[in-house]
Amino acid sequence: MGLPKLSTPMQSAGSAAPPVCRLIALLLCTATGVPAQLTPVAVGPIVIVVSDLDRAKTFYTQALSFHTAATREAHEYSFDRLTGVFGTNVRVATLELGSESIELIEYRTPRGRPVPPDSKSNDQWFQHIAIVVSDMEAASARLFQFHVQPISTAPQTLPEWNLNAAGIKALYFRDPDGHPLELIYFPPGKGDPRWHQGQGKRDGPFLGIDHTAIAVADTERSLRFYRDVLGLRVVGESLNYGAEQDHLNHVFGSKVRITSLRSPSGPGIEFLEYLTPRDGRPSPTDTKANDLWSSQTTLIGREFPASVQELLKRKVEFISPEPQETLPLGEKGARGVLIRDPDGHLILFQSASNYHERQN
Repeated sequence: MGLPKLSTPMQSAGSAAPPVCRLIALLLCTATGVPAQLTPVAVGPIVIVVSDLDRAKTFYTQALSFHTAATREAHEYSFDRLTGVFGTNVRVATLELGSESIELIEYRTPRGRPVPPDSKSNDQWFQHIAIVVSDMEAASARLFQFHVQPISTAPQTLPEWNLNAAGIKALYFRDPDGHPLELIYFPPGKGDPRWHQGQGKRDGPFLGIDHTAIAVADTERSLRFYRDVLGLRVVGESLNYGAEQDHLNHVFGSKVRITSLRSPSGPGIEFLEYLTPRDGRPSPTDTKANDLWSSQTTLIGREFPASVQELLKRKVEFISPEPQETLPLGEKGARGVLIRDPDGHLILFQSASNYHERQN
């Protein structure tokens, strides 16, 4: 669920602090032994593991109007070391919608485990992408022509009393592999202004990806990781509950604390902490990158070698033993490491050099 920006003034990620402030911050970090946070450039593609790449491409392109930008195959030892999965033979498709993209990956070998059929929205492995639409009725009607499996009982409009989210319309559903997805409509005055500027008209009602949402057990713990370590900034908050929320996520009696974060570019990352009910299951401790429930968020950062050292100092859980070339994910020449957040969600932290070249 996308949220409007906070009204509290915040320094933008690109603004420079006065020299005295920078000196004070440096002295405080030195005195307390707290390392400086990373400097993210963008949230990149969300990686979704699928069982059949051709079937998944057909669904995302025909039902949701994504466009295929590239397809590739690989069986590289460097990718084994990046992902922690031995003997990989993979097919990858990069799909674009508006300015955002996703990467669908099929592991021919070894095959990962399917999404648990009884998965719920408050299970800790929950992650979805939120696809912005200009017309919820037209978009949902298009979906149901493809016989999608709904999670929501119907598109929901959030109530007027919820000032931060009032008027937002949303619908949860599943792709052919059972991954949860969301359609989201922002009324005037809500969401990023670009969603109201006609972007993506060539794709009918489907405009782009606003954010990826992840279930978290403890918002404060997740903020210490995503904000204080990875350097993302908080841009919105909301507390959602009531009949509309229950029917949206299909969790009875749900009260959800929502926190939205952003990097300078790309989709946002949204925390979903279920204050009630607290029966969401933790992500399996033996989750591997080829398991279908283990989507990955790509985070592109500056000063890659120094950033990796900071992550090590912070005792972040690494899956990659050392930085590797990310292909067939990402772009040629990019290097990255696969890490876990406190709830077990996977993050591909990637060097920014090729990203800058592509943007220029």
